[in-house]
Amino acid sequence: MNMEVNVQFSGGTKFEATTRGHRVVCDQPLSNGGADEGMTPPEFLLVSLATCSGFYAAQYLKNHSLPTEGLEVKVSAEKARQPARLGSLRIEVVLPGIAPEHEAGVLRAVKACLIHNTLLHTPQIETVIHSAVLAV
Repeated sequence: MNMEVNVQFSGGTKFEATTRGHRVVCDQPLSNGGADEGMTPPEFLLVSLATCSGFYAAQYLKNHSLPTEGLEVKVSAEKARQPARLGSLRIEVVLPGIAPEHEAGVLRAVKACLIHNTLLHTPQIETVIHSAVLAV
């Protein structure tokens, strides 16, 4: 299954991303010269990891007829330098009252998340530049 998003520059530090009829805005905080009209790219990465983890946790709970109400996922990150990147990530899963024997199953499910596995097993990234020919 191929996935694709399209991102258009909206001026300043703002971009609009679209896929499958959905739209999100990405911007920088005021402290970084933006208008703070959307999440930053690193925040979107954390959202991807958190929502994917939450989806897998919820699927485990549903498959075992366990309650999902109150399920919450928090992802935090620490920046690293040289090269600039997120150097460490922490996933915290808050579960509704479930028996301790299911905690290991939820942990296995969260670790099977597509985004989690993508971050653990670095994908190949190809970067291609397309430039319009300027008329003289």
